[in-house]
Amino acid sequence: MSHSGSGRHIPYQPARIPIAEVHRRAATALAELDTRRSVRMFDTAPVPRRIIEDLIRTASTAPSGAHMQPWHFAAVSDPALKARIRDAAEAEERKSYAHRMSDEWKAALAPLGTDAHKPHLTDAPWLVVLFAQTWGLNPDGSRCKHYYVSESVGIAAGFFIAAVHRAGLCTLPHTPSPMGFLGDLLSRPRQERATLLLPVGFPAANCTVPEITRKPLIAVSSWFESPHDAKASE
Repeated sequence: MSHSGSGRHIPYQPARIPIAEVHRRAATALAELDTRRSVRMFDTAPVPRRIIEDLIRTASTAPSGAHMQPWHFAAVSDPALKARIRDAAEAEERKSYAHRMSDEWKAALAPLGTDAHKPHLTDAPWLVVLFAQTWGLNPDGSRCKHYYVSESVGIAAGFFIAAVHRAGLCTLPHTPSPMGFLGDLLSRPRQERATLLLPVGFPAANCTVPEITRKPLIAVSSWFESPHDAKASE
């Protein structure tokens, strides 16, 4: 099959898996990821750097606009720096809970039991900050435009969160707003903006999570099937 563009293409021919095995793998993935929860209570036990490296490598396999890979992961285990990040995050959160959030927003958060106190930012052995790069640099130092940055970084974040869970660890997509302090504390260049603050580690022995339910399939999907697919589903 022909393709447009001047870039070199290479064959991609993964082994064809029998449909029964595809069914099994899909069901296994659902069962595994359905146990994933956002955790705010972390064990302080250390996690080796190599594990975090592999999680970031996994996230970086995500597709991106024009394959620009417009993300940067800053991983922090230094206790002093984590404390500074927590102090800055809690300062912003106090302002948000005091006057930035609407009553409707705070009512939506109430069942989760969240507030401006964020001990997970110092308890978790790692904080991983995901930055979105609005543009990059060519080898000659000129600017290189990035495309579909928000979409690409969002997909990479999903890959990272799923990889953390599959590794047997926990995380929380924390979004203190505004997040400009993270770029300052981590000395990131001006073309990058922080999008997520992700504590990573094992859950604490006394960890609890809110009792929630997920929307059923009928509420999150619609179907426009061919007659063949519709009959096969019966």
